[in-house]
Amino acid sequence: MVDPMFDYQFRLILIGDSTVGKSSLLKYFTDGRFSEVSDPTVGVDFFARLIEVQNGAKIKLQLWDTAGQERFRSITKCYYRNSVGALLVYDVCNRTSFENIPLWMAEAKNHIEPHRPVFALVGCKLDLVKTGTPRQVSEEEVREFAMQYDLFHIETSAKTGYNAEKAFAVVAQEIYSRIQNGEYKVEEGWDGIKPGFVGLNTRTTDYNYLEAEAARASFCC
Repeated sequence: MVDPMFDYQFRLILIGDSTVGKSSLLKYFTDGRFSEVSDPTVGVDFFARLIEVQNGAKIKLQLWDTAGQERFRSITKCYYRNSVGALLVYDVCNRTSFENIPLWMAEAKNHIEPHRPVFALVGCKLDLVKTGTPRQVSEEEVREFAMQYDLFHIETSAKTGYNAEKAFAVVAQEIYSRIQNGEYKVEEGWDGIKPGFVGLNTRTTDYNYLEAEAARASFCC
């Protein structure tokens, strides 16, 4: 039996200040687990996962976790240009991380152009608020910011898994919708959107393929 392992590949990048929770959110989404101790990302890390959008199309998400520290910015910039979506990540208990979101968004737009990326505004560490840590970014101002820039916004917790799946699913669905309405197309030389891969058996080969792809991708932008 010949099945499509995935119909499309979408390349997404997670950006935001250091220690806001990008790596933890990605690890929960791809591995279903939370680590109490997480070392800061050095440069860029790679993750991947297969999901389905609403009409049943299989999408491979190629996910790039970037370092937030200034000294790594020259390394991570090359990963912008081949991305079709960006998660703008901040810590709901860290006001500075939210105030820096416009800078991250502007940088992403500058490097992804001429393509128009799908952005999502993602608040992390909601579990800390539930356990008594003061919230420094109010829900109201996040809604106002999202309306101003026409962004999807969501609050998450990598510790509990709250909304971790939805944060990525909504971005994937929006990208797929733009393909369907003709706004996005597969383009030679651009890895933001790539056509699918056909395998003999989706269920037995997809993770092996993703592992091989991760090894290959770790050597290039």
